[in-house]
Amino acid sequence: MSRSNWTADFLIRVSTNITVTHIDIASATLWQIESYAWQRFAELAVQQNLRWAAGWAEQLDKQFFINACFEKHGEYVLLRTIIGDSNPELPSQATVYPAANRSERHTQDLFGIKFIGHPDNRRWTRHQAWIEKNYPLRKDFPVQGTPVGITPPDRDYPFIKAYGQGVYEIPVGPVHAGIIEPGHFRFQAVGELILNLEERLGYVHKGIEKIAEGREPESLARLAGRVSGDTTVGHCWAACMAMEQAAGIEIPARAALIRGILAERERVANHLGDIGGICNDVAFVFAQMQLTRLRELWLRTNAMVFGHRLLMDKIIPGGVACDLSDESCALIKKDIAELRMELAEVILVLDLNSSLEDRLYTAGFLSEEIAAAFGTLGYVGRASGQDFDLRRDAPYAPYNRVTVKVALETQGDIASRFWVRYKEIRTALRLIENFIDQLAAGDIRSEWKTPLAGSEGLGIVEGWRGEIISYIRFDADNKIARFYPRDPSQLNWPALEKLVLNNIVPDFPVCNKSLNGSYSGNDL
Repeated sequence: MSRSNWTADFLIRVSTNITVTHIDIASATLWQIESYAWQRFAELAVQQNLRWAAGWAEQLDKQFFINACFEKHGEYVLLRTIIGDSNPELPSQATVYPAANRSERHTQDLFGIKFIGHPDNRRWTRHQAWIEKNYPLRKDFPVQGTPVGITPPDRDYPFIKAYGQGVYEIPVGPVHAGIIEPGHFRFQAVGELILNLEERLGYVHKGIEKIAEGREPESLARLAGRVSGDTTVGHCWAACMAMEQAAGIEIPARAALIRGILAERERVANHLGDIGGICNDVAFVFAQMQLTRLRELWLRTNAMVFGHRLLMDKIIPGGVACDLSDESCALIKKDIAELRMELAEVILVLDLNSSLEDRLYTAGFLSEEIAAAFGTLGYVGRASGQDFDLRRDAPYAPYNRVTVKVALETQGDIASRFWVRYKEIRTALRLIENFIDQLAAGDIRSEWKTPLAGSEGLGIVEGWRGEIISYIRFDADNKIARFYPRDPSQLNWPALEKLVLNNIVPDFPVCNKSLNGSYSGNDL
């Protein structure tokens, strides 16, 4: 089946089983179905190899709109059903798609929607910060919540237990001996061999979805840029893309090219840091120091050229907040040449280090089958044979003007995730040079148009961790009614529980770093 006609063929297959209302929106095809067929659609979708990409809900009047996003060959279907708010329940898609598991639990905790047949309906987002039967994303819940003093510890979460001779349990976190964000990891092991790992996240729940309500576009863009601080460009771009779709705005060509430069600079900085972090977790401190130095020089150029080391608030609704002078373009190209030269020397040292090979090769193995089942994204998915990159497979401006070479590995181990990152740095450097060469005089921002109430948009971009999806619905008077950002980490984190199995406990840090999920991006 060609990349351009699978949706039509699939709609015919689905329509023989389910009544579908078909509506075209930007970035995706919207199909609305009856609630009883929610799980049946997932069964048909998995048979046709559709990837489950995102799920969220919203409350409108006395109804809930439940949404799920599916992808195949770079084309997206936004599935929607509507249920009443008196006894909201829906068949679970997590029984078919493991990727939907935590998303449905999130919706359960914040909206009070029951997913019938869900394989694990323990609370996920709700620790103890609000009482049971209170649902923060319902319209009657105040944005400031109902604080009752100090939040009690979440000591009674029913972790999975393991029994047997020699089996013991190791609790790690949520507070760690470092500056990383909080997350709890519960191991069962025999000797040093990991039998099971269970994650408990949500400790940095910020109420992003709630405090987005009522904001105007520029304020929403600033909030989106803080969903995950290391992905400020990616999240801000996705949110602005969604708002621009809802408003019917096309950004100027120069603004799109600058957005591309910003996104690729963010990708390079984070991959440099991750490669160094992987080396540090196996005690190869020399490499970590060199890569940290290179990342620092890269960030200083960000500050000099764009005014912010991490590039926050440089993407705005309708375009970008910063232009590039000829001198700045020359400086960026000079930095690229220097980084290429120094990075090649560092990578050669790493490639010839046999003790590093011993720690990275075959460790942290994630099979192609498990990677596909969990919908893993970015370098995690591409290191396990998942050949998908939005910049190539569903190109948006400015990537529709270039050829993107996608790094792909099939071994699925830490070394594969290491090398995918390195190859993506090389691709990013070429893309930045290409975008600079294409810069032509022109505007960097389009005039904003107030969207009609009810207008919606779906922004989908390739962040440095992988595909980012942002959904926006506008209310009246240019105000945001609903904002949902899906970070790649939401789909990548569960894969960590699988790739550590049969590894030794001391290898957990490097396994974890090779995935490097965002706590903040997962904990909305």
